[in-house]
Amino acid sequence: MAESVERLQQRVQELERELAQERNRRAPGSGEGGGGRVRIEKMSSEVVDSNPYSRLMALKRMGIVSDYEKIRTFAVAIVGVGGVGSVTAEMLTRCGIGKLLLFDYDKVELANMNRLFFQPHQAGLSKVQAAEHTLRNINPDVLFEVHNYNITTVENFQHFMDRISNGGLEEGKPVDLVLSCVDNFEARMTINTACNELGQTWMESGVSENAVSGHIQLIIPGESACFACAPPLVVAANIDEKTLKREGVCAASLPTTMGVVAGILVQNVLKFLLNFGTVSFYLGYNAMQDFFPTMSMKPNPQCDDRNCRKQQEEYKKKVAALPKQEVMQEEEEIIHEDNEWARRFCH
Repeated sequence: MAESVERLQQRVQELERELAQERNRRAPGSGEGGGGRVRIEKMSSEVVDSNPYSRLMALKRMGIVSDYEKIRTFAVAIVGVGGVGSVTAEMLTRCGIGKLLLFDYDKVELANMNRLFFQPHQAGLSKVQAAEHTLRNINPDVLFEVHNYNITTVENFQHFMDRISNGGLEEGKPVDLVLSCVDNFEARMTINTACNELGQTWMESGVSENAVSGHIQLIIPGESACFACAPPLVVAANIDEKTLKREGVCAASLPTTMGVVAGILVQNVLKFLLNFGTVSFYLGYNAMQDFFPTMSMKPNPQCDDRNCRKQQEEYKKKVAALPKQEVMQEEEEIIHEDNEWARRFCH
């Protein structure tokens, strides 16, 4: 019985992959996605009104990015397609990312209209379905894979792990980056568990309940602190989040704060993938003072996550194996008496 269930699950996964591939092969204007333009095989820097990539490719000419076209070779998974996640997905789509994998189990509600991206006519649709339709119309060059489920359940967690490991631009390869845009600690801890086990680099993001602060955090397993290394009180004290919610009371939500957080998240994603500028390990945002604190956190050797501790040991070995750089002492430049300054002070 167990074997037959496992075979069915494998078959479901195969069909999902075939469906995603078929959707991405569909010609523009065939009824689903495609927008008003044809797909573009190669990014061009030609400055014409009909080129959607001319402003992006200008980054090369200005010396910011050496190879912007490389953006098309990356696959990014976004968990949580809400206030931050939907805007993040739109920005990456407009930037021409190779592939986006979207995970969420919620539906679009009219109560979400205070945020960016979603529209009233999409109320009742799953967020991933509504997002995919909008994003395909914006840029048909991007590949999309959507999953309408809760990653924190046992069966869905295994499928989530599989797609992170095998859902890259080339099927069977891992994604290049995972972005956490969820609004609860249980989902963050689930992403943390998966990424520690897989050794997968990810970025965490969040907006406060009072809507006037937020943050992003880059987490490289073994190299930087994971989400369990220094968990918030609700996690450390093993508090059930559901008991914290009160009837008829919801968190505040500002499209401005969410837009700022999504912007700095995608900015750091681009810097990380395209190798320019400095990627922040932690960047906060306080809207009340327009304050952007930054810091980095080392991993906790006593972290509760055993895979985090394992990744720390692997990282130490990797660092130890690197060739040691010799420090060269520069010789002091000799100032001869016949130079201009010597003549000035000696005569």
